[in-house]
Amino acid sequence: MQLSSPRLRAALLAAASLTLVAAVLPPPKPLGIGDRLFPELGNPGYDVLSYDLSLTYKDNRTPLDAVTAIEARALAPLERINLDFTHGTVASAQVNGEPARFESAGEDLVLTPAHPVAANTPLRITVRHSSDPRGSADGGWVTTEDGLAMANQADAAHRVFPCNDHPADKAYFTFRITAPEGYTAVANGLPGALPAARAAGATEWTYRTLHPMATELAQVSIGRSAVLHRTGPHGLPLRDVVPAADRERLEPWLLKTAGHIEWMEQRVGRYPFENYGVLIARARTGFELETQTLSLFENGLFAGEAEGYPEWYVEAVMVHELAHQWFGDSVTPRTWSDLWLNEGHATWYEALYADGLGKYSLDRRMREAYQRSDQWRAAGGPPAAPKAAAPGQKIGLFRPVVYDGAALILYALREEIGTAAFDRVERRWVAEHKDATAGTEDFVRLASQEAGRDLTAFLRPWLYGEKTPPMPGHPDWSAPVKQKAAPGTAGKTAPGTAPKPAPAQEADGKTV
Repeated sequence: MQLSSPRLRAALLAAASLTLVAAVLPPPKPLGIGDRLFPELGNPGYDVLSYDLSLTYKDNRTPLDAVTAIEARALAPLERINLDFTHGTVASAQVNGEPARFESAGEDLVLTPAHPVAANTPLRITVRHSSDPRGSADGGWVTTEDGLAMANQADAAHRVFPCNDHPADKAYFTFRITAPEGYTAVANGLPGALPAARAAGATEWTYRTLHPMATELAQVSIGRSAVLHRTGPHGLPLRDVVPAADRERLEPWLLKTAGHIEWMEQRVGRYPFENYGVLIARARTGFELETQTLSLFENGLFAGEAEGYPEWYVEAVMVHELAHQWFGDSVTPRTWSDLWLNEGHATWYEALYADGLGKYSLDRRMREAYQRSDQWRAAGGPPAAPKAAAPGQKIGLFRPVVYDGAALILYALREEIGTAAFDRVERRWVAEHKDATAGTEDFVRLASQEAGRDLTAFLRPWLYGEKTPPMPGHPDWSAPVKQKAAPGTAGKTAPGTAPKPAPAQEADGKTV
């Protein structure tokens, strides 16, 4: 029988081609880029340039319908393409406009294109899939009282959408979110278009980032939210997203953000992105998270003394997540072993801010950290070579050693090279690596340049040593001693969700 339909003929030929290709290839297997802490995270062979993610939300009990479109460039010849993806069902896949075979291998989605992809050529991938918010014990979607939010750190973005889920491969993002009447959807970046009406009273919201972003920093919030707009330093657009019912109560906190940005800019330079704001969710996560341009906070953090959080502490935590916009978001760690550069710097500016409020001196906090440092290193490894999380404890990587233990390195560096040189290091670091990735050796090299001498021998024991070195300028600080950590010093955690232990701090004699 002759096939009279060109479209049908092409479809059958493509299917036959896929079957023949699959027959000669070995079974698919999960791949990774060899990260020491997450060896199967990320995928070799291509560089993602952009994601275009469409999500249709119904309710928290129903998987979202989704389409993920990826623009990439092949770095090597590819007979198969691995994407990180789990917790969803794939309906179809295309590579460069043609149907592609799809299979699962571990937490990878493995695509077999109709034709091998040549090196140094464009790569266009489209996957139609579901995104399941249920059973989010491993992170990704976070269920709130009125909808959803996203918390992907460290390795949970691929529980939401197919991606190259490693911070080394940053990309631009477009989000298209359809939500029922009465709901508001927000995402990283700026609105890409006015909200558009869809069937049955639903609305589609579109957002685009103007700077590349790691997958772990993506944020989508869907809820009965109020979106508040104001202007920050030098005309910076500020956008806060809060439960509509809590708008009035939260307003005094939201008004503080502009001052926090001014404070940070005085120390490290201009804010690096297109806008900023806080997303306050009615959820108990046990962490706050620096999602790019829109930091995620628990509603309970702003409950005041009733929850044991004094005002100065809450402000310091807000500065912690803001500082991450420079350290971790704009300058992203090349590997997860470089996490100390994120958390150490955010903790440093959090502590510096609290010191300026006269509530918890930096010297006191660093001396207390010094006393516990050996204990933290024994439990979690040295700051720049942390131990991997135990099986089933994915947020276990976020231990005190990469928070106050890492801030202690910055304190030691400042004591060694002086405040002026240290401040130059900080400004150069965020300026020279803006919108890029960088690692520990890059930081050592830059610090050495500003100090006018090679600091490798000084910094290596602080970064990689099993024991904490002597603190420059403080001969009275005795060698660290073993002691029980005060309650809360391990930080707050939420089992199975994305990480952000709140650094332990003492307020008026009370540990929170």
